Amino acid sequence: MKTFLPNKSTLERKWYIVDAEGQTLGRIATEIAVVLRGKGKPDFTPHLDTGDGVIVINAEKISLSGDKWAQKKYYSHSGYLGSLKEVAAEKLMEKKPTEIIRRAVAGMIPKNRLKKDILLRLRIFVGPEHNLSAQNPESLSF
Repeated sequence: MKTFLPNKSTLERKWYIVDAEGQTLGRIATEIAVVLRGKGKPDFTPHLDTGDGVIVINAEKISLSGDKWAQKKYYSHSGYLGSLKEVAAEKLMEKKPTEIIRRAVAGMIPKNRLKKDILLRLRIFVGPEHNLSAQNPESLSF
């Protein structure tokens, strides 16, 4: 019997929809990362992108435990001296509610050449409506 190795012609991608309302950020981000990477599939291969797509709705209704809304900081740096910027989670939620989930999931994907392609299949929306109904997403609950 030969060892099966998936390739683009044998790969089937599904789309899943996740409602983030009332969910804790870290717990939902780990589950999304597993689906995006494809680790729950029987034909998972570490060096290939075998994952599925995920649509997240109600991104503005996510919760953080404890006092993380004020204490958790997000940093960005342009590379120039003195350009380090920090934003609290509360301020980032007001400006870009989708960015908190995107950064949490991106931190859980391995830092390799597949990361960009994996994160392209993560779509995050504010509110309960999305424009990806053509993908026939299945509901995914945790």
